[in-house]
Amino acid sequence: QVQLVESGGGLVQAGGSLRLSCTASGGTFSSSAMGWFRQAPGKEREFVATISGGGRLTIISDSVKGRFAISRDNAKNTVFLQMNSLKLDDTAVYYCASRLSPFRSGRLAEYDYWGQGTQVTVSS
Repeated sequence: QVQLVESGGGLVQAGGSLRLSCTASGGTFSSSAMGWFRQAPGKEREFVATISGGGRLTIISDSVKGRFAISRDNAKNTVFLQMNSLKLDDTAVYYCASRLSPFRSGRLAEYDYWGQGTQVTVSS
């Protein structure tokens, strides 16, 4: 069983930055692709970014490309989401997820474990 714990969310002004972290326990972290998803009020959960188990390959959603970056530190069982130039539309609960596979995926259904989420609120 894998447990994921996100941190780093909070309130930030538009144009600001936040760095989310997600630390995993259980399982073999370096064999697990990781993903970040988000869910705004009244909307479905959507893909944000994913990174392969080895950390060399990533996919970033078009909606955040050029502003967000995903990375991981396998020695610390942690994946990060660096969010820059934040917009009001980025306000959401951000979820970390892991796969029982080292291959990246932008598909929500292909993830096996989920964190509890961390709130990101962007204000004007």
